[in-house]
Amino acid sequence: MTLTLEHADPLDGIRTHCGRILLTGAAGGLGRVLRERLPHYADVLRVSDIAPIGEARANEEAVVCNLADASAVDALVRGVDVIVHLGGVSVERPFEEVLPANIQGAYHLYEAARRHGVHRIVFASSNHVTGFYRQDEVIDTLAPQRPDSYYGLSKAFGEQLAQFYFDRYGMETVCLRIGSSFPEPKDRRMLATWLGYDDLEQLVRRAMFVPNVKCTIVYGVSANRDVWWDNSHAAHLGYAPTQTSEPWRERIERAEPTRAEDDPVRVYQGGAFVTTGPFGD
Repeated sequence: MTLTLEHADPLDGIRTHCGRILLTGAAGGLGRVLRERLPHYADVLRVSDIAPIGEARANEEAVVCNLADASAVDALVRGVDVIVHLGGVSVERPFEEVLPANIQGAYHLYEAARRHGVHRIVFASSNHVTGFYRQDEVIDTLAPQRPDSYYGLSKAFGEQLAQFYFDRYGMETVCLRIGSSFPEPKDRRMLATWLGYDDLEQLVRRAMFVPNVKCTIVYGVSANRDVWWDNSHAAHLGYAPTQTSEPWRERIERAEPTRAEDDPVRVYQGGAFVTTGPFGD
């Protein structure tokens, strides 16, 4: 759902710049995108990943860090003002592969943030937290979680972790249930789930700097024609997407055959994630 701003932008008069931002998962697809864009909002951008991230650029600090290593994460978080947490396994994998980075790693990050007084985290959650809702339903962010995968389960845990750390310690988080963020949509499903990079940047900027967000969940999606997700409970962020998947609709619909009506990839919002696995049988 596209939100129309009927009131003043919540960022009016707010300084959208800080001393140091930590970006985890900087070697991943969206990590590379945000590595280019986040320097506008901080004196120093600290980038981290378990994979090689290259030399630090101007006004950067580059740190290789395994999120499963609690002491390494503690050192990583020291001295930062805001955390944009993209790090972890980003596709469906066996639970044993998802556990260290996505579950243990998220806990280590929040614990380090608590110890070092970091009061704002932007958590890259996923639409796969609610992937077992049907594509003919429109759900809002208060709908019960219905994960479609081990990956979705790990992101559901991260959202609950964020709520716990707000309730107990007052640490604020914006959980971004990212749809499908690529340069352009790739298939019919992404006509509904696509998030353009400009809209991604806008959403992260708002998640970092809009005051008094408490623990907010918002779907990361552009202003696409087909609507599965209602962001009205996150209206206080002032997110107003400006991109849409419509320029690619004709080409995608012409190129991709229509799936059978009972195909789970067509039925459920999670698409192919609802049928991936089980692993090791």
